[in-house]
Amino acid sequence: MAKLTASFYNRDTVQVARELIGKYLVRRLDCQLLVCRITETEAYIGRCDKACHAYNYRRTNRTETLFASPGTAYIYLIYGMYHCLNFVTEPAEEPCAVLIRGGSMCHGSETVSQLRFGKSLDQLSPYQRKNFLNGPGKLCKGFALSRLQNGLPLTGDTLFVCDSLSDIGLPSEKLDAPPSLHVGKRIGIDYAEEAVDFPWRFFVTD
Repeated sequence: MAKLTASFYNRDTVQVARELIGKYLVRRLDCQLLVCRITETEAYIGRCDKACHAYNYRRTNRTETLFASPGTAYIYLIYGMYHCLNFVTEPAEEPCAVLIRGGSMCHGSETVSQLRFGKSLDQLSPYQRKNFLNGPGKLCKGFALSRLQNGLPLTGDTLFVCDSLSDIGLPSEKLDAPPSLHVGKRIGIDYAEEAVDFPWRFFVTD
């Protein structure tokens, strides 16, 4: 299987966040592949970003994974109930990461529907279909990601990213037109002073 290598993540975090849009997140769960197209990301850079958990190189049990090698999954719990998936970027010991905020389902939808809602796709309401993976907690729940997967290498076979569906033996998507990339402020970081205004959120709308 073709997948992004560690060198992809070992670059400027904002650039990685931008380039992850449109790529495919793959989760191997037992014998199944769950696949979504990444539609929303946010960049976090510890050395200068007050919104980052490891701002000014703050090192705790929670943030230790942010100091790992590029291409490592950093998964944390918020509000005691939602998990968030991040990809560690830049060289080891530089605490930087990209938060995966949302995705568009491509393969394994029935499994994800059961994980998200406990029922099959054809039982979902229009609201549930519209809000399938459009949030970091929703994505982690649908892909069965939790603190148990914190620290996983994104170069392995359990969780990784690829450029196209054909890289994993699936039919390629046929989009009517390339979606427009939008850039804006990150969400839910009102405490972060000047970092509130950093334009480090990237997203597309279907």
